[in-house]
Order: sequence, then C-alpha cells, then structure tokens
Amino acid sequence: MAKYQIYLVRHGRTWFNKYNKMQGWSDTPLAPEGVEVAKKAAHALKDINFAAAFSSDARRAIDTCKLIVDENINHANITPQKLMEFREEFYGYYEGMNSPEAWYMVGQPHGAATFAEIIAKYGMDATKDFMKEADPFHDAENAEEYWTRVNKGFEKLDEIAKDGDKILLVSHGTTIRSITDRYNDGNFDVTVSPRNSSLTMMTRDNGQNTVTSYNQMLD
Repeated sequence: MAKYQIYLVRHGRTWFNKYNKMQGWSDTPLAPEGVEVAKKAAHALKDINFAAAFSSDARRAIDTCKLIVDENINHANITPQKLMEFREEFYGYYEGMNSPEAWYMVGQPHGAATFAEIIAKYGMDATKDFMKEADPFHDAENAEEYWTRVNKGFEKLDEIAKDGDKILLVSHGTTIRSITDRYNDGNFDVTVSPRNSSLTMMTRDNGQNTVTSYNQMLD
C-alpha cells in the first residue's frame, strides 16, 4: 500500500449553511458567497500537483471540487470523481431542521444543550449514536454505520493512490470533524467546526490515517 497526502477541503457555504440548518444528505446549492470562498480556495491550491480529485456525491461538494480542479496546474489530467462514501453524516428525521434546535433535542436527554457540548462531554461518535437514538424513525446513522461507510471510501482511495500522490477530497463539516477527531491524537479542537472551503491535511500511510492540520483558511 502507498503513502500519500489527502487535501481534505470542506465545500463552500450553502444556503442551508447560511440559515444554520441541518444539511446531511440533504443538499442546497452554493450561495454566492460560497462560490467566492471556493474560488479563493481554488486559487490557493492552484499550484498543488494533484494526482486525482474526489468529492462526495452532494452537489455542494461536486461544485466546489470542480472550481478547485478548473484552476489547478494539472487540470488537464484530472477528472473529478464522486465517492458517496464521503457524504456528510445522515441526520435522518432531523434533516433540514434548525441546527441548534436539533442538537438540543438530541443532547438534552444526556445533559448537553449544544453540539459542541455533546462533543466535549462524550466525543464525536456519541453525537451520532445519540442522534440515531433520538430519531423517532431511527434512520440517522450511528457511529458504526457511519464509519463502515467512510472506511470503504478510504479503501477506494487506496486502490488508485500511488506513493507520494497528492489527492484532493472535497467533503463536509461533520465528516471532516469526525475524521480529525479519530485520527489527530488530540491535537486539534473539534468542538470548533471546519469553516467552509477550509483545508484539513491528512497523510495515509499503508492504510493508517494521520491528520496533520485542521481548519486552515485558504485565501
């Protein structure tokens, strides 16, 4: 297996981001300011010689990925590809709901009033388990379901990556937080959300992930 770098970028700001709504498998387009911040990320990353580019299959991630690839020095040799495995967490019943209200409903039975408070008290995986528990339909992903999916995505990257490759991966806020929480050895504060079009850097070495930076703004 190879050792390679993953440039993990959050998509640009969307309308649901602007309105602070739960946006897991739901999808809204990039807002005008989201396009602009994605263009800034594209400019900042234009000289990185990406070997490949991937996004989740959500339109907000696909569009952000295309903006970055179009400006890249290697754009003629890159065809962005979709990997559904790197979708955002599925929030089930809570999709589209006001975010603070949803996380209060999920956390309140456990003595936590906010998403950040649940993370601080119980960890990222607990936010997923608590959400599935609170979902009256139990459709939301729990931690086991979520990581089974995401790990399949990393395995797909391993199939194409070569030693020394730099790979662009455009994904989502909670997914980037979750990956950082699991693989950062406590160096980064994941109670703080990655900003839209921010960069998180990972090294994947023989199937082992290490997050080396988190939530860097690109401008």
